[in-house]
Parts: sequence; C-alpha cells; structure tokens
Amino acid sequence: MQVTIECQKRPEGSKPNALRRQGLIPAALYGHKGTESISLTVKEKDAQVLLKKASVNNTLVDVNIPDVPWSGKALIREVQIHPWKRSVYHLSFFSVAAHGKIEVVVPLHLVGEAAGVKQGGLIEQVISSIAVDCLPESIPEAIDIDLGPLGIGDSVSIGDLKLPEGVTCLDDPSQLILSVIAPRKGGDEAA
Repeated sequence: MQVTIECQKRPEGSKPNALRRQGLIPAALYGHKGTESISLTVKEKDAQVLLKKASVNNTLVDVNIPDVPWSGKALIREVQIHPWKRSVYHLSFFSVAAHGKIEVVVPLHLVGEAAGVKQGGLIEQVISSIAVDCLPESIPEAIDIDLGPLGIGDSVSIGDLKLPEGVTCLDDPSQLILSVIAPRKGGDEAA
C-alpha cells in the first residue's frame, strides 16, 4: 500500500500551539543525514488520514518536503496525542532509505478457528506482536497464525512462525505466543 504525506519546513521561531491553532501539526524528520533533524509541519487533516492508513513503526510512508532538497521513505516513529482532546499533537518520522535493514514491531494476526475451540477449549494468547529485522520494503503488515489445526493442549511459539522471505525474528524462538487450553470445570477447584 502506497502512503504519502506532504510536509512543509517549520518556520524558525514558530510556536507549536500557534501552529496547532492554524490547523498544522508540528513534526520532525530524523535520520535523513545521520544525526541531523528537520522541523516540519503537517496539515492536521493530512495527519489524521495518514494515521488511518499507516501504523507506527510498521508502515513505510513517502515523505515529500517541497522546500527541502530531500524526499524519501520514512517510518512513523512516534505519535503524540493530546491527553483529553485525543487529537494529534506531534509526529516523528525516521528516514529509512539509506539504512539497510531496520528493526520494527509487527502484530500477530490470528486466522481461523482452532479445532480445540470447537471442542470447548479457549485460546490463551500471551503476546500479540514480535520484533523483526528486515529491509524497509519487506516490512510485513502482520504475521498470520493459522489456528485451524490446533487442538486442546496445542501451542504456538515464535519459532513455529512462518516468516516472509528476508524477515528475521529478533525475539526468543521458544517464547510462547498462544496455547489452546481446556475449559475450566466448575466446582473442581482444589483447596
């Protein structure tokens, strides 16, 4: 999915709250020239549309800055939300074009219904995402776990996952993701 955002360079001395009153969200771009960063602004409506299409640390975004001689791909590194208004307060982008492999967190997506659940069992999920290392263009939106063949007593660990080509998991392969447990029997509790 192609996601693009148009940004403007933030005027020197501009105050963040004054920008927000004008419908602009303060933003920053890091990593495009080592430790250098650029202060930016994004239209509030564009930021809201962006956050509906993209997720933090997972979706590559084409960042266009007309008044700066830089254009490229970046990850949304951080989104600050106003505590009670729930509006976007600040965005941080991290340039990934020249960095080779990057580390990102990818959600785990459960697919289907486990055979053990059909027999009355329950899915007990321990973790819902994993850290992976891959090239920016190979970032998976999610890692699917097929629940269909799992019976009561079966489990899935990180080492059991089928990862896309070029994606390496950084977490412990023995880490439990989920298991199908038998339903608890009422009244059989030991004292």
